[in-house]
Amino acid sequence: MRRGTKGMIPGNKLVPPLVARAERLAPEQVIALLEPFVLPRRRERLCAMLDKRLSSVQVLFDAPHDPHNGAAVVRSCEAFGVQFVHVVERGESFLASPTVTRGSEKWIDLRAWTTSGDAIEHLRAQGLELVAAHPDGELSPLDLTGIPRLAIVIGNEHDGIAVDLARACNRRVRVPMRGFVESLNVSVSAAVLLAQATLGRQGDLSETDRRRLYARGLYFSVAKAEQILTEHFPL
Repeated sequence: MRRGTKGMIPGNKLVPPLVARAERLAPEQVIALLEPFVLPRRRERLCAMLDKRLSSVQVLFDAPHDPHNGAAVVRSCEAFGVQFVHVVERGESFLASPTVTRGSEKWIDLRAWTTSGDAIEHLRAQGLELVAAHPDGELSPLDLTGIPRLAIVIGNEHDGIAVDLARACNRRVRVPMRGFVESLNVSVSAAVLLAQATLGRQGDLSETDRRRLYARGLYFSVAKAEQILTEHFPL
């Protein structure tokens, strides 16, 4: 997929502009205004999904180029309840194909970094161990389940993980294969690793993040959410 294809979503706009405007307000303000308009079963559904979401598994994507791959990684993160996705942008901005994300971008939090050093510092401050995806990794996907707090680092489609970021990773994990091919598409590898890394984990979002995302979910659920919020808190 070409980066110049019409309709690609820049990384800094993965959260729809209207939602970004809604999140200018405190979550409790949004909840107080919108919750009465949402049926109980929808509120229960939102809470049930948020109860399963994870901050103990995160993804760091180094310099992605293909918007299809970027979108597929975002979609896999959403599918496996991984809330936080990080991208190191090296020379070009992150782009995602909306035909691949299929709305999953509304539910994850993506942060773009201009330097790998800042991304590494941020992840380590959360107690996350950086593990690089690599064909010759000493770990198997099963080993990821035993790492309490984990950031899976995946590389550029052509160049892999840059040297500075690779050096920051404590260990490497491989995707075992039986066929003749030597590697998988980066988005497929990410999905395989995420499926195992998240297996059996209990949801662990902070209460602050849960309330913020609950407010976001209410916003998506109310047809006139923007009108209601603007009436009470004009832009």
